[in-house]
Amino acid sequence: MPTRWIWWAAWPVTAVFVLSNAATPLYVLWQREMGFGPGTLTVVFACYIAGLLGSLLVSGVVSDRLGRKPVLLPALGLALVACLVFATAGGVSALIVARLCTGIAVGAVVSAGMAAVTDVAGPERRPLAALLASCAMVLGAGTGPLLAGVLSETLPAPTVTVFGVEAVLLVTAAAVVLRMPVPAPVRRSAGAGAGTWMRVPGVPRGAGRQLALGVAVFAPGITATSFVLSLGPSLLSGLLGTSSRIVSGALAFGMFLCATGAQFAVRRLRERVVLVAGAGATALGMPALIAAVHAGSVPGLVAAALLAGAGQGMGQLGGLSLLNSTVPAHRLAEANAALNVGGYLPAALLPVSAGYLSGVVGLTAGTTAFGTVLAALAVAGGGLVVLERGRAAGGTAVP
Repeated sequence: MPTRWIWWAAWPVTAVFVLSNAATPLYVLWQREMGFGPGTLTVVFACYIAGLLGSLLVSGVVSDRLGRKPVLLPALGLALVACLVFATAGGVSALIVARLCTGIAVGAVVSAGMAAVTDVAGPERRPLAALLASCAMVLGAGTGPLLAGVLSETLPAPTVTVFGVEAVLLVTAAAVVLRMPVPAPVRRSAGAGAGTWMRVPGVPRGAGRQLALGVAVFAPGITATSFVLSLGPSLLSGLLGTSSRIVSGALAFGMFLCATGAQFAVRRLRERVVLVAGAGATALGMPALIAAVHAGSVPGLVAAALLAGAGQGMGQLGGLSLLNSTVPAHRLAEANAALNVGGYLPAALLPVSAGYLSGVVGLTAGTTAFGTVLAALAVAGGGLVVLERGRAAGGTAVP
C-alpha cells in the first residue's frame, strides 16, 4: 500500500476532531446570548463526553466485526447533522444535542478511524500508523478552535460560517472513506470472538497491562486538556480579562500543536519513557494552572495549556503504541475504544465537578482543587509506569 494512503486514511480522524472542539471559542458568545454560567457550560461539554462514551460501547466491536467503513460513514453523517444544529442553535438544548451528536461521531472515529489507519499501513508500519493516527486526532482537535475563533471574529454570521466550513471538510472526509483501501474484516468461525454487540470495550488476554499503563497516563492528560477546552474561554474572558475568540481559539490550537510536536519529538523512544514523560508534563502543568489563576496571568495559563497538551499527546501516543504492538487487527478498534473509555471518563467527571465547584466557591478555588487532584493522578500514573516490570520493560520504539 502506498505510504500516501496512510496519510489520507488519517484525514477523516482530523476532520471529525476539527468539529469536536470547533465550539470552544464560541461558548463565550453563546453564554452572552443564552445567559448560562460555567456549570451549564461544563454540562454541555459533558454531553459530548457522554455521547462519545456511549459510542465507544458499540463502535469498536461493530467496526471489528463489520469493517471500518460501515462505522465511519454513518459517523460522518452524524457529524454533518451536528454542524446543522450548531449553526442554527437558539438555546442550550440545541447545544446539548449538537454536542451529543459530535461525541457519538468522535467515539466512532477514535475506534474505527484510528484502526483504519493501522489497517491501511499494514503490519510492518504499525508504529508509523500509531503516530499518524494520534497526531491526526490532536491536530484536528487544535485546528477546530483556531479556525472557529478566526472565522467568528472576522466574518459575519459566525456560527453559520464556522460550521459551514466544517461541513465541507466532513464531506471531503467521506469521499476519502469511500475510496479508502481497507481490508475486509476477518471472518471467524461461530463462537470465535462471539459476544454482545454492545459492551464495555476491552482487550485480548495478555494485553490488559498495556491498556492499564496507557490509561494511567492518557486519562490525566486528556482531562487536563478537557478542562482548558471547557473552562479556558471563561478563564480568559472573566478572570484574565480577555474576550477575543481568536485568543481562546489560539490557546486551544497551541495546546494541541504542542501535543503534536511532543509526539514527533519522542517517537523514537520506548513506550514506557514516552508515558513517564507524558505524566510528568501533565503533573507540571497543574501547578502552572493554579499559579496562573491566582496571579491572573495569561502567560501562565498558556504555559499550563502547553504542558497539558504535551501530556495528552505523549500519553495518547504511548498508549496507542502499546496496543498496536500487542493487539491483533481483528480486536484493534475495540482496544482503541477501551483506551479512550478509560481516558474520557475522568475527562467528563472532573471538569464538570470543577465547573460546578467554581460556581460555589469561585473560579480560582475551583481551579485550584481541580489542579491539585489532577496533579496527584498524573504522578500516580507516572509512578505506575516506572514501577511496572516484565513485558512493558521491553517496549519498542515508535519510528
